[in-house]
Amino acid sequence: MRLTDRKRGYFSRPRRHVATALAGVLSIGLASCNLAPEYHPQKFLYPEGWEGKGVMGNARPADDALRSDWWTMFKDPILNEMETRMLQVNPDLQAAAEAFTQARDVAREAESKLYPQLTGAAHMSYNKGSVGRLYNNPRTSSSLVYESNQAYSGAATWEPDFWDSIRNSTRMEKNLAQATAAEYASAKLSLEAELASDYIALRGLDAQNAVYEDSIHYFKAAVEITELRQAGAIGAGLDVSRAQNQLFSAMAAQSTLVADRRVMENAIAVLLNTAPAGFHIAPVRDVKMRFGVVKVNPGFPSSLLERRPDIASAERHMAAASRAIGISRAAFYPHITLSADGGFEDGGFDLASVSRAFWKIAVQAVEPAFTGGLRRAALQRAWSQYRASVDDYRGVVLSAFQDVENGLTQSGQYKIAQDQQQKAVEAALRTQSMTMALYTGGLSNYLDALVAQQDALQARLGLVQTQTSQIQATVRLVRSLGGGWDVSELPGVKQIDPFGAFQYEGLHKPAPVAGIDAHESAADNDLSGDKGAKNVRGGLTH
Repeated sequence: MRLTDRKRGYFSRPRRHVATALAGVLSIGLASCNLAPEYHPQKFLYPEGWEGKGVMGNARPADDALRSDWWTMFKDPILNEMETRMLQVNPDLQAAAEAFTQARDVAREAESKLYPQLTGAAHMSYNKGSVGRLYNNPRTSSSLVYESNQAYSGAATWEPDFWDSIRNSTRMEKNLAQATAAEYASAKLSLEAELASDYIALRGLDAQNAVYEDSIHYFKAAVEITELRQAGAIGAGLDVSRAQNQLFSAMAAQSTLVADRRVMENAIAVLLNTAPAGFHIAPVRDVKMRFGVVKVNPGFPSSLLERRPDIASAERHMAAASRAIGISRAAFYPHITLSADGGFEDGGFDLASVSRAFWKIAVQAVEPAFTGGLRRAALQRAWSQYRASVDDYRGVVLSAFQDVENGLTQSGQYKIAQDQQQKAVEAALRTQSMTMALYTGGLSNYLDALVAQQDALQARLGLVQTQTSQIQATVRLVRSLGGGWDVSELPGVKQIDPFGAFQYEGLHKPAPVAGIDAHESAADNDLSGDKGAKNVRGGLTH
């Protein structure tokens, strides 16, 4: 055999071995082993039917199932306009959308480790040696020599995901991103319900204020009657004092009510991204609350698990915790990294020559031999965190059933109380009218008339408060049932990626997904409340 043939065989054999080894590592890396336990959502046994007797009993979802714009059921145009505006400008809701964007980016960061990491470098230097450098002979002219160096290189590293550590990290972060999306939906529903409840409370205060105005008008008339009777020597001064005390006490209570209304109005303004000083909702002069009759279909208990965003968030946290077990298990196995780098380097400018090339291909395997229980502790903690997430999930489910049961009970019982209180108001008004007629005719003392007036006022205020509580209970029931949300609205795992692997444009913000849009607008900083508030300022027409 010729020498050239021997040289060719000497160099080609190791290269073939390296190529074969790299191909084997690549194939094993692509056919990895998932060490995470098989995940199944928890299943529960629960009583059939709802115990609470609310507006609707246990029934199958039908045409009256909740819609995402559930507040329109109250048939109030101002509430509709405010809910729409709040979803556009509320800062807390926008911050929740940004939290989802950040969770998507964290998931992308974890997924990026599945790809080879490529880097490039280049440098150029022009150097002069020092006369005083070590081992330099000052009698030579070497100190005057200028030395140059130029090089450019590239490197690539890749960690084959043998044990699905990277994949489980990616899946875990995507599950957490889905949980963040559910938390956004929960925050959205909470804000919608808070705004509706505050607005209903404000209209309840308007109705109470109208009751006070009627009563104050009546009390003023009573003061005039007692003064006339005293002037005619057929009434005592004590009657006048009692009537005046009744009048001014009612006026003081009305002033306190006006302050409470302003505080509630301020709370609504903040929800609408408006400074309270620039916001006002015209009061309604009506002793009755004019909201549409709302019927809520609770559906089957089993369907509640798919309609509550907080339950969906807890379930996604549970799924993420199961992936963390696979990550902890993978730490017991060796981690292998492939790397390659190469380039050209020359003391002059002749970089195109093959002889100036350099390269290196390496395979690194790391297996901790003894860590003093570090990996075992991490694995045990992962299992404990998973069990804790199961407990948290069960707690959220129980709380959801409690919320629905409370909403059904309260909305039903408050409706009964409202009917009963209406009868009490009718009786109190009759008593007030009769006792005042008897007093005017001199057939009764004023104390009986005074007690009847107080009873009538309290009965009328009680009716308004019961009406307010009943409508607010309906809002809480709607919220406890998910407000028309469904688990199908969660973004899928493939939708979590905020951009593609080779996308370098449009990185300011990701495209909206599952209706969650992280946006910014010049209108966000407009706290004057002038835009979109015409209907709010105009008041409600019945």
